[in-house]
Amino acid sequence: MFYYIYVLKSLKDGNLYIGKTKDLKKRLKYHNQGLVLATKNRRPLKLVYYEAYTNKEKWSKQELFYKTGIGRETLRHKL
Repeated sequence: MFYYIYVLKSLKDGNLYIGKTKDLKKRLKYHNQGLVLATKNRRPLKLVYYEAYTNKEKWSKQELFYKTGIGRETLRHKL
C-alpha cells in the first residue's frame, strides 16, 4: 500500500494546499468537486506535486514537516 503527500495549487488564488491520503485519485476528485472544506472555495485546483511512501510513520512526519515554514520553503524549491 502507498501513502501520498500531495500539493495542490489553486487556479483561483494561486495558493498551495498540502495534504495526505491513501487514495490520491479519489482525494483529488473530492477536492475538485468541492467536497473538502479547506479547498471548497479555492477551486479549480491543480495537482502540482506528490510523493509516495510505503512507511506510514515517515509519511505522517513528512506531511507535518511540509506544513511548517521551513517545510513550505523546501516544497517551493522542489516546485
